[in-house]
Amino acid sequence: MSAIRVLIVDDSAFVRQMLTDLLSSDPGIEVLGAAPNPIVARDMIKSLNPDVLTLDIEMPRMDGLAFLDKIMTLRPMPVLMISSLTQKGADTAVRALEMGAFDCVAKPVIGLVEGLPALRDEIVTKVKAAAAAKIRPRSGDEVRPLHRPGVSYSSSEKIIAVGASTGGVEALQELLMAFPSDAPAVVITQHMPAMFTASFANRLNQLCAVTVKQAESGERVLPGHAYIAPGGCHLELARNGANYVCRVHDEPAVSGHRPSVDVLFRSVAHAAGLNAIGVILTGMGRDGALGLLEMRSAGASTIGQDEATCVVYGMPKAARECGAVEIELPLNKIADQVLKRCESLAARGVRV
Repeated sequence: MSAIRVLIVDDSAFVRQMLTDLLSSDPGIEVLGAAPNPIVARDMIKSLNPDVLTLDIEMPRMDGLAFLDKIMTLRPMPVLMISSLTQKGADTAVRALEMGAFDCVAKPVIGLVEGLPALRDEIVTKVKAAAAAKIRPRSGDEVRPLHRPGVSYSSSEKIIAVGASTGGVEALQELLMAFPSDAPAVVITQHMPAMFTASFANRLNQLCAVTVKQAESGERVLPGHAYIAPGGCHLELARNGANYVCRVHDEPAVSGHRPSVDVLFRSVAHAAGLNAIGVILTGMGRDGALGLLEMRSAGASTIGQDEATCVVYGMPKAARECGAVEIELPLNKIADQVLKRCESLAARGVRV
């Protein structure tokens, strides 16, 4: 196979050189060049036609978000964002992922000499995954909450459990924006750096009819709310008497991740059983496959995102292959199917 051709865009000459050295150390990657700003990068993209772009966020002449918007509108391609570990950097990185960036690497604010080389394996892995990803033009279609006359979920005891990784920011936004304000409670694990999850939850809360927040240990899980696992911590569903509650903890990584989708799904299988619906979305690897299988074995309905609409068809594929997925659907059909299944459970009087 030919080498993956990468263009680096960063206003720091030091960072450009370090990224060039890190990526060039892998025989499967060829660095075509490095641009100091988006204006130069634009011409280099036209002449060099790279497979993957690494893009800094804060740059002169045109910031990374404005440039990303032009790329995803005019020439969609895999873009790996380089974001500093600051609150402003986290907010901007979430916006970039929402706009279609493939993934984001958290660049250390200080200690670049030691910090960037420590990220070498992560950067190389994400560049290779980006080269194989499906990047589609932004549709621009507005997602509106689904309305079902005469249906209310305000007293529902149903639980929707969702797991996602690469490509999950866009996918979760589309899924949650389709839920009405009184939708059954949603618990979510999205693989994301620790500082980014609060920004992600806040952004979704601005866009969605349901209330979206970062989960806190011990809080009651309520209809009309979606709870996102904090970065660096596992999220579990637990029972406290007749109520569902969040359990957040920092026990060791599972399936290579913390938070882990497997941890969430297994807890939902135990706490909610057939009162739950599991959804596994786009992402690299296998996290969530065995947990979703436990949910299905416990009587829960299970749904996987189909290959055609995944940015990376890894986690849903692994779940399908092990028998965990009851039905696969395009992303834009999942919310409707989830709500229909919640209604079917309620009609049958299913509860735990």
